[in-house]
Amino acid sequence: MQKTIPRKPGKRLLSKDWLPFWLILPTVIVLLIVQVYPALYTVWLSVQEREPAGWVYVGAKNFERLFGMGLFSESVGHTIVFLVGYVSLTMVLGFVIALLLNRKLRLSGLYVTLLFIPWIIADIIAGLVFRLLVVPDYGLFSGILQNPALFPPNGLSVLTAVPPRSWFGDFPFPPAPAMVFLILASTWRALPFITLLLLAAMQTVPTEIIESSRIDGANSWQVIRHILIPLMLPTMVVALFSLTLSGMNGVGMVFSLTGGGPGTSTEVLSYMLYTIGWRQLNFGRAAALALLIGLINWLLIMGTLRVTRLEERSR
Repeated sequence: MQKTIPRKPGKRLLSKDWLPFWLILPTVIVLLIVQVYPALYTVWLSVQEREPAGWVYVGAKNFERLFGMGLFSESVGHTIVFLVGYVSLTMVLGFVIALLLNRKLRLSGLYVTLLFIPWIIADIIAGLVFRLLVVPDYGLFSGILQNPALFPPNGLSVLTAVPPRSWFGDFPFPPAPAMVFLILASTWRALPFITLLLLAAMQTVPTEIIESSRIDGANSWQVIRHILIPLMLPTMVVALFSLTLSGMNGVGMVFSLTGGGPGTSTEVLSYMLYTIGWRQLNFGRAAALALLIGLINWLLIMGTLRVTRLEERSR
């Protein structure tokens, strides 16, 4: 009868069963350093306040002071206006351009390559470029914008124009010209990725279905409404929430293009976080705002996963 030699307890960590653990351990350590630790530190900062003697526990006072700021409610309104304009415009333009590219035009590969150029430009650089377009006196569009015949009575200065009177009390609508220009610049920056994402989904739609619908008498709008959009809906949902997340957390374009101005007419929540944290050095209140933005991001991600799962189950 063959005897089995028992393994020594000290050598179990070096056995083949532990190989997967050792392979993923470096990744786990990196994630703990760059994600878990900053998240826990942000939670700790949100209930602290800096005093001359050091950090002092204040509980929920940072959240109460944040909600009590008039700028907070104003920034929420600016964020909603920006997200609605930015997401809607990018989705519509991306879908239209994807339709054009899907027709197999000549030199379509060149068009796709040129279309992707804005996506590789950093937010800061894109904001600076768009700012140079409307700077008075020497901006590319300054001659048109400052023409009193087109924009009475004294022309239009996009970056310094006063916001129009609100239609809904304190809600900032219609937006300031700077906010409109910020939406256009952000759309230009995000349009390539969304267009290619929608184009890839559009090319997975079987051509037999489209041809059969045209034989049955469906026009172009009916094909788009009843065939393309339903089949592309999961990808469109992902694109929608991706745009919302990027618009919610992006600060580079606001920083380099408008700086939150004129006044506070383009100060969205992400830029308010930068202002409180790095200009006012109020890290406790900035951490409280960061947690609120993180909660919104988490809800958006959970919504995306839930919608995509429902779409998969309905197939």
